[in-house]
Amino acid sequence: MSKPNFAHPRYWSTWLAIAAMHLGAWLPWRLKLWVGKAIGLAAWRFAKRRRHITETNIRLCFPELDADRQAALVRESFIANGIGLLETATGWCRDPEHLRHRVTFQGQQHMARAQGQGKGVLIIGIHFSTLDLGGALHSLFFPADAVYRPHDNPLFERFMTRARSRIFGRAIDRHELRGVVRRLKAGHNVWYSPDQDFGRDASVFAPFFGIEAATIKLTAKIARMTGAPVMPLIFHRNPDDRTYTLEYLPPLEDFPSGDEVADATRINAVIEAAIRRHPEQYLWLHRRFKTRPQGQPKLY
Repeated sequence: MSKPNFAHPRYWSTWLAIAAMHLGAWLPWRLKLWVGKAIGLAAWRFAKRRRHITETNIRLCFPELDADRQAALVRESFIANGIGLLETATGWCRDPEHLRHRVTFQGQQHMARAQGQGKGVLIIGIHFSTLDLGGALHSLFFPADAVYRPHDNPLFERFMTRARSRIFGRAIDRHELRGVVRRLKAGHNVWYSPDQDFGRDASVFAPFFGIEAATIKLTAKIARMTGAPVMPLIFHRNPDDRTYTLEYLPPLEDFPSGDEVADATRINAVIEAAIRRHPEQYLWLHRRFKTRPQGQPKLY
């Protein structure tokens, strides 16, 4: 297969987006927040399909909130994800060392204890708007590989993979199960985010915010194949909008159990508890409940 010609006009918009990310990464912090908020509010107003998805997710997951509070959370989520674009640019395009003074890391003793077992650790990440910046800041404390979904645009895929390979030890295609297993068995930590809908074949249905959600089975399978400790990692932007907190929770005990639904339910419960701390920072724009149990109606 011939290599794509990245000088072709079809890639000019991608080059422009990459240039914008580099520029955004170097903006002063206050201006970066302002631009991110403006992007989020513009998307909230004009990206009607994504707004509908977000509104549906918030309505389903937070039925205890009244309509006004649900609407406010939708707006806050768009703002957080707009800022998240600038945070992603910062994580990809700059040395994370310049942000060391902005991050507090809690629970490091759990990782140190797990690594003392002589095995790699399967780190459970969560799709917060701060995900990629969190990975960059995590690299200041512990090395890790990262499992990711390749981008359909080959130019942006090259840019993204190079950026993540600079942050992480290795960027691993999510379809490369053998690569994940090899790296864990070799003692490498692997960052893996299991909180998206990858379809019926890869999943079991387990409750997530009280809704049966297609939840991938791979987390338990990887843990079973490698014996690696499974450790949740929580990352969020603090209310001051200037600092961040990384927190390792203790590794899951007696995991996997051998029961796919029970294991998926446990992972979802950990993720749900983390989201409830800062719900506006989660990626509600994703169709988390796209795949439905047989006979149930579509939600979007």
